[in-house]
Amino acid sequence: MSNKKILMITGDFTEDYETMVPFQALISVGHTVDAVCPDKKAGDTVATAIHDFEGDQTYTEKPGHRFSLNASFSEVNVEDYDALVIPGGRAPEYLRLNKEVIAMVQHFFTANKPVAAICHGAQLLAAAGVLEGRKCSAYTACQPEVELAKGTYTSIEVDQAVTDGNLVTAPAWPAHPAWLAQFYTLLNN
Repeated sequence: MSNKKILMITGDFTEDYETMVPFQALISVGHTVDAVCPDKKAGDTVATAIHDFEGDQTYTEKPGHRFSLNASFSEVNVEDYDALVIPGGRAPEYLRLNKEVIAMVQHFFTANKPVAAICHGAQLLAAAGVLEGRKCSAYTACQPEVELAKGTYTSIEVDQAVTDGNLVTAPAWPAHPAWLAQFYTLLNN
């Protein structure tokens, strides 16, 4: 596996596991991962949240770790990156309002570079208008957004992932093994 330069767009209240696990896993196999957040620079942190499934109608939320950003959003040149990771949690809800973030996401699809999105990351994909005609899994509450964006919502087990072209998606953090394995395959193509 050759070293790839990967951009991770994150923000406050991103899901803890969906940020930290792929960040560390991708680095552990030799990739460079730049984690950024709008209006923040390298060394700043974002709050994370731990979302769990405890039998309620939706997930519960608890405070997570502080996640340190290692790159500055204002210095990102998407042309320099081979792939994109979009963690879930509540961050995509407001990241999708940022025109620069939307343009960054669109670049990876226009250039047909690998993209991995998990859970609520589909909100950002829908807002960027990149789901039309694509299969996409996400947290079940995001199904209407995927469908309104003319994507095909793929209902799969919470520990599974689906790949459609350059996009790999999954419903939530229990899918990390399948989601990362499929993303590694895209990175090797």
